[in-house]
Amino acid sequence: MLTRIAKAALAAGLIAGPAVALLQEFTTTPLIIQAETYEVGGAEAPAVDEEWGPEDGIERTFYTSVSTIGTTFGFALILLGAMILAGARIDARTGLMWGIAAFAATGLAPALGLSPELPGSAAAELGARQFWWAGTALATAAGLFLLLRVSTVGAIAAGLALIVAPHLIGAPHPSEFTSTVPSELSGHFAAASLVVHAVSWSLTGAVAGFVFARPVAHEERVAA
Repeated sequence: MLTRIAKAALAAGLIAGPAVALLQEFTTTPLIIQAETYEVGGAEAPAVDEEWGPEDGIERTFYTSVSTIGTTFGFALILLGAMILAGARIDARTGLMWGIAAFAATGLAPALGLSPELPGSAAAELGARQFWWAGTALATAAGLFLLLRVSTVGAIAAGLALIVAPHLIGAPHPSEFTSTVPSELSGHFAAASLVVHAVSWSLTGAVAGFVFARPVAHEERVAA
């Protein structure tokens, strides 16, 4: 079982990862680079104060791609582990469905309170945002599980309450919404980020489910 999980997760990382990295290269990455010019005001910081970062171009693309492959590998492990614990059938279709649900929990629901942000955007204290994001993702995931997997009257009511609760509490926001980044650029980035996030979870789930199910499909064909 562990070998199948590892192979499926690795395949998802090696297939979905580069595909998502390529999508990022033409959608979110150019917007981040453009926003960074507003963040520094077009001026170069003194070399002594400058922190290391990959150079724009091939170096930045390489590090971003490696990071994305690692992220999709982690996504696949999370999805496969969750499906196994839930006793769900694992194949490409269910992997896709669980991937969409994971996007709803970790991307769509938190974005209702905290939209994806560019460098230089106004934001509340980092710890408070991370705490709210994590709480929202966990509450939404639990709520969706109760709605879609348990589906009793009580479970549906509890699931809806969990999904709504973080938004009634409210996400942390800065006292003043000041930003060096144009609002049009921020809006474009928020939309593009959600699309990339959705593709990442969905493609990862579908590939991981497909690869995980292959030994079973092969055994069924041989038995027939």
